Amino acid sequence: MNQSAQPVPARPPRDTRVDIVRGWLQLTIFASHAAGSWVGAWMIHGAWGLSDSSEQFVFLSGLMLGSVFALKTARQGWVVASKDMLVRSIRLYRTNMVVFVLFGAMAFAATAIFPGEADRLGWSYMQAHPIQAVLAGLTTFYQPNYMDILPVFMWCMLVLPAFAALEARIGDWALIAPLAIYAAAHVFGLAPPVLGTGTHGGFNPFAWQILFLTGAWLGRRTLLHGRALPPWRWLTAGAIAVVVAGLLLRLSWFGFLPFAIPLAETDAIIGKDLLVLPRVLHAFALAWLVAIAVPREARWMRGMGFRWLAAAGRHSLLVFCLGLFLSWGLTAVFRLWPGAMGWTDPVLMIAGCAILLRFALWLDRAREQAMPPRPAAVMGTAG
Repeated sequence: MNQSAQPVPARPPRDTRVDIVRGWLQLTIFASHAAGSWVGAWMIHGAWGLSDSSEQFVFLSGLMLGSVFALKTARQGWVVASKDMLVRSIRLYRTNMVVFVLFGAMAFAATAIFPGEADRLGWSYMQAHPIQAVLAGLTTFYQPNYMDILPVFMWCMLVLPAFAALEARIGDWALIAPLAIYAAAHVFGLAPPVLGTGTHGGFNPFAWQILFLTGAWLGRRTLLHGRALPPWRWLTAGAIAVVVAGLLLRLSWFGFLPFAIPLAETDAIIGKDLLVLPRVLHAFALAWLVAIAVPREARWMRGMGFRWLAAAGRHSLLVFCLGLFLSWGLTAVFRLWPGAMGWTDPVLMIAGCAILLRFALWLDRAREQAMPPRPAAVMGTAG
C-alpha cells in the first residue's frame, strides 16, 4: 500500500512504564560510574548478567524516537520529520560539547588533589596537543573516559531518517541493513577513526546502532500496528533462557556456584565497546521480559517513588549528564577516605540518587511552567 494512502495514526499516550525504566537506568548508570563503590559493583542488575543499563538506554531511546519519527512522517512527511531529527541531533551535539568542556575542566582542576587524574580519565592528549584535541573533540572522535556514549546517540539519530525511508520501501526487511553493519563491525573491523594518541576508543557506533535501530523499528511497528510484536511464548522462553544463562555465568565467575562453568569472563562474552553478540541477546531478552511482565499503566506507578523515577526518565539526558559529575565526586571521596567506605558508599549513593531525582522533578516543573495553558483552562479563566 502506498504510504500516503495509509490513515494517519493517533498520537499514542506516553508510556509511563518506559519513563520509569529509563529513570531507573539513570540511577544504575550513575552508580556504576562511581569507581570503587560496592553498591555500583553489586547492587545493580548489570552485575548479574551479560549486559547493563547502557544497552537498555540506547534501545529505549531508539524505541521512542522511532515512534516519534514515524508519527511526524505520517502527519507532515519524511522531510519535516528528518528536519526535526536533525534539530534533535544538533541539540544533543551541543549538550555533548558542554559536558566535554566541563568534564575536561573538572579533570584538570582535580589534578591539584589527585596528581595524574587528567591522564587517568583520558585527557593526556588534551594536555600534550590542546589545539588538535579541541578540533578532534569537535568531531566527537576524541573520546576521553565517559565521553563515549552520547556520540553514539547522535550518529544513530542522524542515520534514523535513512533507515525510516528504507522501512517505508521494503518494510521489515530494512532490518537487514543494521544487521549487516553490525556484522561488518565484527567481521571486517568497521569502526570510526579514533583521534588523539592514547585516547579511549569508546563505543563503536557501527556495532551499537543495532540496538537503536532495532528499537526504532519496534517503535514504528507499535505506532502503526498497535504493538511491536505478538506475545510469542517461544520468544519468552528463549529470553528467560538467555537471562538465566547470563546469571549462571556471573555466579560462576564470582565463585558462587558449587561447580564451574567452562567459560571465562572474556571480551568475546561481555565485550562492551564492540557490543558482542551475547550482550546484544541478553539486552534484548531483558527488554522483552520487562515489556511482557510490566503493564503499560498501573496504579502502583502513581506512587511517589515511581513518579520520581518517571520524571528522571522524561529528562534522562540531563539527568545522565549530571550523574557523570556526581559519580566522579563519589569516586573522589572514596579515594580520599578509603577507610570510611563502609558508610560513605551507601550514604553518598543514596544522596546522589536523591539529587538526580530532585533535579528531574525540578526540570518537570520548569517545563510545565514554560508550557502554554491548555485551551480549556484559557476558556475557563476568560469566563
